[in-house]
Amino acid sequence: MMTPVELYDTTLRDGTQSEDISFTTDDKIKIAHKLDELGIHYIEGGWPGSNPKDADFFKKIKSHTFQTSRIAAFGSTCRAEVPPERDENIQALLSAETPVVTIFGKSWDIHPSHAMNITLEQNLEIIYDSLRYLKPRVDTLIYDAEHFFDGYKNNREYAMKTLLAAEAAHPDCLVLCDTNGGCLPHEIERVVSEVRKEISTPLGIHCHNDSDVAVANSLVAIQMGVKHVQGTINGFGERCGNANLCSIIPNLMLKLGIPCVSEDQLKKLLHVSRYVNELANVVHNKHQPYVGASAFAHKGGVHVSAIRKDPMTYEHIPPEKVGNHQRVLVSDLSGASNILYKAKEFGINLESKEGKIREIVKQLKELENRGYQFEGAEASFELLMKKALGNRPVYFELMGYRVIDERKSTRNPPFSEATIMIRVKDSIEHTAAIGNGPVNALDNALRKALERFYPELRELKLLDYKVRVLSGAAGTAAVTRVLIESGDKTSRWGTVGVSGNIIQASWEALIDSIEYKLQKERVRAVIK
Repeated sequence: MMTPVELYDTTLRDGTQSEDISFTTDDKIKIAHKLDELGIHYIEGGWPGSNPKDADFFKKIKSHTFQTSRIAAFGSTCRAEVPPERDENIQALLSAETPVVTIFGKSWDIHPSHAMNITLEQNLEIIYDSLRYLKPRVDTLIYDAEHFFDGYKNNREYAMKTLLAAEAAHPDCLVLCDTNGGCLPHEIERVVSEVRKEISTPLGIHCHNDSDVAVANSLVAIQMGVKHVQGTINGFGERCGNANLCSIIPNLMLKLGIPCVSEDQLKKLLHVSRYVNELANVVHNKHQPYVGASAFAHKGGVHVSAIRKDPMTYEHIPPEKVGNHQRVLVSDLSGASNILYKAKEFGINLESKEGKIREIVKQLKELENRGYQFEGAEASFELLMKKALGNRPVYFELMGYRVIDERKSTRNPPFSEATIMIRVKDSIEHTAAIGNGPVNALDNALRKALERFYPELRELKLLDYKVRVLSGAAGTAAVTRVLIESGDKTSRWGTVGVSGNIIQASWEALIDSIEYKLQKERVRAVIK
C-alpha cells in the first residue's frame, strides 16, 4: 500500500470566495464537524483579522473537539519593513490559537515588483522572516507558494529561490499552488518532478479549476510524490472553483490505492457533499462524479438490461462505496428492462406480466411525448404502474374546483381563493380556502376537505414547486409542466402534471402527491 496522503480542506475560506457562496459562523462550525466525520486532516477556517465572521469562528471553534481534523488559520507573510512581531496579520494568526497555521507568499516575480512595490530580495526576506518567526510558536506550519507554477514557467530561478527561502525556515509542508488554474497535467508533472530534486521538505499541491483539470492536476502531483493535497467540497472556489475533494478522495482510494480516509468515512462522501450544498443554499449538481444523483443513473434500455445482469457493465465502481446508489430512469428511451427494474424497486411484481409491461412502456412514451417527465417524479410513475395493474386505490373523487385571483386595491396585495367539491367515501365535501397564489389556495382547500378522513395528511409538506414552459412558441397559451416535491417526516417524493392550463397541471401533480402519501401509509379507503 502506498504512503497516505494528507487532506487539507479550504471550503470555509477559499470556498467562500465562490460567487453566491456565504456561510454563517454556525454554518462553518457545522461543516467543520462534517469534515471531521469524513476524515479530513486539516480544516482551514478562514483568515483571522480579515473580517469579523472569521474572528468569530476562531473564537467559537476553540470549545469544539474533533476526532481527526485539526483547524488551520490562514494568512499572508508579513509586510516589507515590518518585522513579524509587529505585523498585525502575523499576530492575528497567533491570536487564533489554532494548532495549524498556513501562510502564503509570492513565487511569481511579477507580483513583488508590480503588485507589492517591493524588490525581489525583499520578497525573499519576508517569506523567510515570517516562517522563521511562526515556526516555534505553532504546532504545524504550512507554506503556500502562491502562483508557483506560473512563476516557475516565467522565471524558474527566482521561483525556486522563494521556495528555498521558505524551506530554510523549516515549515512542515511547502504547497505548490496553481493559483490561476492555467496549468495542464503534463506541466504539473514536469515541474513537481524538477522541484523534488532540489527540495527535501514534504510537498503539497493546491490547484484551481480554470482549465477544468484541477482534480487531474492534483492527482498527477500526488503520483509524482506530493503527500498533501488541498481542495474544497464540491469544488467551491473563486472563478471556476478549486480542486474538488469529492472527486480527489475516491480517486485516491479506489483508483490509485492511496489511503487518505477509512472505507467507512468514504461512505459518508455523498452525505457531506449534499450537507455543504444545503448550507450554501446551492442546488446539488446531479452530474457531479461520484456524489451526483446521476453519477450511477441509467436511462437507455440496453444499459439497464446489462446492469441487471452485472452492474460492472456500466458502473466504474460500486456506488455504495461513496454513499451513493444505483438509479434507473424512466423515459421515452426506456424499454422493458427499465420498467422491470423500477417495478422491483417499488415492490411490484411484473416478471410474468409481459402484456402489462408493453402497455406501461407504450403509455410512458405517449405521456413523455405530451411533455411529462418522470425522472424527477418517480412517485407519479409508481402510481401510473399501479393504475395499469389495477392496484391504484381511489381515495377521493373530484367533482369540481374553481380558483379566483383578486386584488381589491393598489394598496393591498393580491390573494387567491379556491373552492372545491370532492366525494370521499359516502360524503360530499364542499370547501373553500385562501392562499398565497392559486396552487397554495387549492392545496389548502383540498387539505381542509380531506384531513378529517385522512389525518396523516397533516404531516405532508410541499417542499418545492417548479414550472417549465415546454414550448415558448405558443406564448401565454404554451403547455407547461409542473414538478412538485413533497415530503413528510421520513421521506421525499416527486410528482408531475402537464397541461396547457398551469392550474390544471399543478392540480395533477398535487393530487399525485397526496395519493402517494395515502398509499404510502397503506390507507385503503375505496369510494363506493
